[in-house]
Amino acid sequence: MKNDQNIKLDLHSLVPAPTKIEKLRAIIPEAFSEGKIDFDRLKQALGEPAEAVRERYATTWAGKNNCFKNIQEPSVGTLKPSQKESVNYDESGNIFIEGDNLEVLKLLQKSYYCKVKMIYIDPPYNTGGEFIYPDNFTENLDTYLKYTGQKSAEGTFFSTNVETDGRFHSKWMNMMYTRLYLARNLLRDDGVIFIVIDDHELINLRKICDEIFDEDNFVSHIVWQHSLQPKGYTDIFSVHHNHILCYRKTDHFEISPLERTDQDNINYSNPDNDPNGLWRTGDVRNALYRPNLIYPLKTPSGKTIQPPDNGWRWSKETMAQKISTGEITFSADESRIIRKIYLNNQDGRAPETIWFGKDVGTTRDGSTELKDLFDDKAPFDTVKPINLMKRSFQIAGMKSGDICLDFFAGSGSTAVALLDYKPEARFITVQLPEKINTDTPHGKVASELGLKNVAEISKERIRRFIKSDKKFKNLGFKVFKLAPSNFKVWDTTHQQDIAENLKLFADNIDQTATPQDILFEILLKSGFDLATKIEKITLANQDIYSIEEGTMLVFLGTDVSKELTYEVAEKVPARFVCLDQAFHHNDQLKTNTVQLMKTRNIEFRTV
Repeated sequence: MKNDQNIKLDLHSLVPAPTKIEKLRAIIPEAFSEGKIDFDRLKQALGEPAEAVRERYATTWAGKNNCFKNIQEPSVGTLKPSQKESVNYDESGNIFIEGDNLEVLKLLQKSYYCKVKMIYIDPPYNTGGEFIYPDNFTENLDTYLKYTGQKSAEGTFFSTNVETDGRFHSKWMNMMYTRLYLARNLLRDDGVIFIVIDDHELINLRKICDEIFDEDNFVSHIVWQHSLQPKGYTDIFSVHHNHILCYRKTDHFEISPLERTDQDNINYSNPDNDPNGLWRTGDVRNALYRPNLIYPLKTPSGKTIQPPDNGWRWSKETMAQKISTGEITFSADESRIIRKIYLNNQDGRAPETIWFGKDVGTTRDGSTELKDLFDDKAPFDTVKPINLMKRSFQIAGMKSGDICLDFFAGSGSTAVALLDYKPEARFITVQLPEKINTDTPHGKVASELGLKNVAEISKERIRRFIKSDKKFKNLGFKVFKLAPSNFKVWDTTHQQDIAENLKLFADNIDQTATPQDILFEILLKSGFDLATKIEKITLANQDIYSIEEGTMLVFLGTDVSKELTYEVAEKVPARFVCLDQAFHHNDQLKTNTVQLMKTRNIEFRTV
């Protein structure tokens, strides 16, 4: 069939560059020549002389250029559902993904582009040997498969980050840059990211975030008091803090105030029985020198009150209005004015940049929360307390249906915290099945529980949390695992193997793949949410999957008939997908199907 590639479903993940180029073309078409960006024209369009070459402030490190190559390298992997490891699989919109987070972030680009309200991550603190780093940017999935035993690793050395390595900081920055770059694509315009980090890489992380998110989108640098107990050493400082960097996607993000406590309201009273209720005094002086706000005030008895050195906070007109409403009153001797700030006008309180352990919890509190679910034993170290995440959810303004992404899930604190704080919201958590060191106390506990890796600890914690209280009985999560594509992807790197590739593509489906595996890969590569509604219907006596109430119809059978294509066309879905092999090399039927779908404006794809 001619132009058969035109109807093939793209099995690669979304690559960011083409999308951005198309947006640039729409804004600055004059910057393009013969279909490509002309950077001299682009500079001119932006008001900079094309020939101008000057030094500029920039952050660079060994391997940064490869970061961009890595970002642009599409993933040909997939996410396979694991129903037996899930809880309330058919009903839940929560997603747990076991796999390398870089590959997973690439695979999520089509389905979750600009859909995530909040990202909360607690990445490795770069104390050495804590993450796998592929030596070759084209081998991310390959490295993961070898690490997890899904592919032979004979003779393969996995590069880890140790302090003796001359590129110790660079490797960590490469690891973070690629992931944060892809993660930003997933945030909504009103989205926000919180990143927990310690002193080792704080400065480098700040520079990375300033570049990826833009320094104008920096929201706050928060200091979290993670411990209360002083260390037993006297020759060094006792460290009691971690840092949390907060960046927004754009200026559409708005900080949501925190709830007020009794302590916040302690200074409010009503000594004069004001009908507006409790109040406290507020400053009437301007913080900056404002000559136009320097004017005398006349009291009701005709006295004069001189202005502060910098002037009043308000203009004459605003001051008069506030006096008329009673918000501004005069002291008994009329020597000064009093500003009343009413409690009933306070919607909340502004979040501070220091979060104390007594308010949001410490790592000891986090460990206790974990032990409560595991019979007073902790299978994981340095657990974040759930109140720490809850405060972040509150500031982010998480609502029902909003998605929170955590691609360094660890013990699963973010997922558990969101289930407790806002069960109507959704989480997507990603965790590498990092092997447990059974020589450590926590590793021994995990091993005794039959948990072999960190991903298993995280999944088991979420399961136990759901079972811990009847109010959580309807909650759940779907488990997916990173794996090679269910379809053979054409390999253009070895031209001498073309004949062999042609033989393989006679049957391009992995024989171990289940219909569910194939269906979810099609959903993922078509840009559908992993929690999307799926219904099985019957057309022409064949089973058809209806996605999102018929938006897309998928046929995974091995025999497409003329009757089936006509009944699909009658349903008028936006897209129809079926297996290429289902046509049995009947080019006439395939051609007719293409034409039939065109007459109904149905997008037709084969895989």
